[in-house]
Amino acid sequence: MIVLGSTGSIGVNTLNIAKKFNLNVEVLVAGTNIKLLNEQIKEFSPKKVVIANAKDIKEVNHNNVSFGEEAILQAIENSNAKMVVNALVGFLGLKPTLKAIECGKKVALANKESLVVAGKFIDQSNLVAIDSEHFGLWYLLQDKKIDSMVITASGGSFRDYPLEKLKNVSVKEALNHPNWSMGNKITIDSATMTNKMFELLEAKWLFNTTKLDAIIETKSLIHALINFKDGSTTAHIANASMQLPIAYAILGKVEEEILKPINLVEITSLEFRKIQEERYPIWQIKDEVLQNPDLGVVLNAANEVAVSKFLNNKIGFLDISKITLNAINKFNKPNISNLEDIFILDKEVRSFCDS
Repeated sequence: MIVLGSTGSIGVNTLNIAKKFNLNVEVLVAGTNIKLLNEQIKEFSPKKVVIANAKDIKEVNHNNVSFGEEAILQAIENSNAKMVVNALVGFLGLKPTLKAIECGKKVALANKESLVVAGKFIDQSNLVAIDSEHFGLWYLLQDKKIDSMVITASGGSFRDYPLEKLKNVSVKEALNHPNWSMGNKITIDSATMTNKMFELLEAKWLFNTTKLDAIIETKSLIHALINFKDGSTTAHIANASMQLPIAYAILGKVEEEILKPINLVEITSLEFRKIQEERYPIWQIKDEVLQNPDLGVVLNAANEVAVSKFLNNKIGFLDISKITLNAINKFNKPNISNLEDIFILDKEVRSFCDS
């Protein structure tokens, strides 16, 4: 397989599954964590390695190293691997998704942005999403009439913070997720609830429905629920590890234990909360974005600019959602008829949000 984003959380979990099932890893693509990459190279002996920056090539313990976006696309095209795990973060992941599909490879997709910005142009016949929420929905599907689908959110770093203190929170506080350790970008997106907006858009494309919602489940043990027309609801319950959806995406069928089962008696209780717009202002555009999914391009571009500004201490935490909502208001009727329109609009939105 090809693993894009091998040193991130999804990439590390993917390689754990590769090790468990003795799977061949032909290409590793990583960013700037060269120390971990070198450990992965030593263990998996890939034929090809791609990194983010040319200056780091000399630090990589491999004789076939290249860098940059174009090198990722070439590696996908030239590889014999039949599977691409795309765990890249951000808009950067779109072209590799498209290239992998074009090359007839199966795509295990953790790059949310691919479907968020270009869902209507992506052939899903050879694609499996490896978010735990979408995996949960897939796992629950039955041959029964569905009323609606629900995914869950942790609530992020500030789910219990006093509202009046949110404007002054630090980057360090924002990166302190209550349930697990993730990359900086997704941790901030979890805190603003933008991550859950992305996942609803993904679900819209994956399951061809807009009857979607999300709720907070504070222990992150229930990942998805399906409400059926007959009035019943089923829930997918599993320990919070990406190894289960990754294993299914890569292997297709799993018949041995990947995670320890949950002991409900030990848990004793679960808590559910409504996602409140006062705490998560981005939620006010949830229905608008689901009804006009082309807004996903605007949502993603604005959010990437805003999160970068926040992580660099240029704006406050609440400004992230303000910048995104301003962009949605400015570009509220996007006209996207082809892939090129996506890249043009992405640049326009970034320019607007930077100014």
